[in-house]
Amino acid sequence: MRRDFLVAYDICDPGRLRRVFQIIRGFGDHLQYSVFRCALSSREKVQLIAKLSEVIHHGEDQVMLVDLGGVSPRSRRRFRTLGVPLVNSERYVLVF
Repeated sequence: MRRDFLVAYDICDPGRLRRVFQIIRGFGDHLQYSVFRCALSSREKVQLIAKLSEVIHHGEDQVMLVDLGGVSPRSRRRFRTLGVPLVNSERYVLVF
């Protein structure tokens, strides 16, 4: 079962910041500067954490995963914005 996670990060080094951004972008939707929404299976969550753990400096950087619950047709209602609305992006997997 997939679960929604809010992933936010604070990375001190610009090089690590770019690498963290690229990693998380592969798993979810970029919402704001350092904030993503990721719908992850248990396996994907472990993979994301493992990849991030290899890149971040554990004494300087921070990545936070907040479990928002199971993914459902109503999942988008968990997010409320003021001002510019969230863009609902659909993710597709292409297999060649």
